Amino acid sequence: MTPTPRAMASEYLHWAKLQSDARYKLATSGILSYPLSELPVTIADLEINGPDVYGYKPLQARLARKCGAPVECVVAANGTSMANHLAMAAILEPGDEVLIERPTYGILLEVASYLGANITRFDRRAEDSFQIDIDEIRHKLTPNTKLIVLTNLHNPSGALTDESTLRQLGQLAAAVGAIVMVDEVYLDMARDTASTPPPRSCFHLGNNFVVTNSLTKAYGLSGLRCGWILAQPRLAERIWRLSDLFFGIPPHPAELLSVIALDHLDRIDARAQSLLHANRIALNDFLDRNSQIEVVPPKWGTVLFPRLLHGSVNEFCALLLSKYETTVVPGHFFEMPDHFRIGIGGDTATTARGLVQLRKCLEDGEQKTGLAPI
Repeated sequence: MTPTPRAMASEYLHWAKLQSDARYKLATSGILSYPLSELPVTIADLEINGPDVYGYKPLQARLARKCGAPVECVVAANGTSMANHLAMAAILEPGDEVLIERPTYGILLEVASYLGANITRFDRRAEDSFQIDIDEIRHKLTPNTKLIVLTNLHNPSGALTDESTLRQLGQLAAAVGAIVMVDEVYLDMARDTASTPPPRSCFHLGNNFVVTNSLTKAYGLSGLRCGWILAQPRLAERIWRLSDLFFGIPPHPAELLSVIALDHLDRIDARAQSLLHANRIALNDFLDRNSQIEVVPPKWGTVLFPRLLHGSVNEFCALLLSKYETTVVPGHFFEMPDHFRIGIGGDTATTARGLVQLRKCLEDGEQKTGLAPI
């Protein structure tokens, strides 16, 4: 039975909020939280109330500069999740056809369903390193397709979709009058060092691209809820008007802190890149030491999505938590129940120890079962 909009909810976020915590938490997909004490801010820099307008101008200017986009194309939002909701709500009408990647971040599916869209899927296959198959999209597009939705870096696998593929996707969408919406919340991590610029946003590839993003995953600034949407001016104006129905006025202290964070983003980014470099050393050691999973590790980002070769992922995750005090995300939240998602954006010592615990649990399951189901 298909749930009605009033009954819709995110099972993944419910699990994440209530059941994902552990001594060694590998279930978090973003960079370790950036401490307020490291931002050059004093109480004199803050104020409770600000202007009652569509977009705090200093924040709008900095987001436009960061994204290389005209300010009239930038809509500030309460994190990437609200950005995704607002963008889809402004684009879709009940009954519209939307094409969404599989696997994907579950809330994208749930929002489209909540809005009454008719959902079709295109597959990102593990055996193809979760890359996009342009031919499959070509065959699944119809004259009724209104929107194509994907993530880049891909959530849950961390795979990067290159500009050439995105350009082809945009051309296919344009031929049927569709919009391509890309959640780029992990994209700024797609580089080797802090001095290397990230790939440019696909917003610049054509007028039918809409992009969502935030400072949450790549910078450890989730608490600021500094998200945004990049859209052409007419659609951006429609999204601004729609935002009145959801949150009205953003918290002004968060806007002020976001401006300060954006002014010092190089420092915040350098810390994130250093953390990821150290954690990848531990990850590579973990991958070299086990044969119980199958994965093509992504070059960048904070997540990977291995397949458990033997046994039940849910039972494995239960054992991992109860005996090894460690959590990962079960793959059924991403429609692939034989996979699980690992996050490597946490504290370096905790991440390294969590990976050791994960390896021990894999070995424990293998020894107890002789490669039979765990």
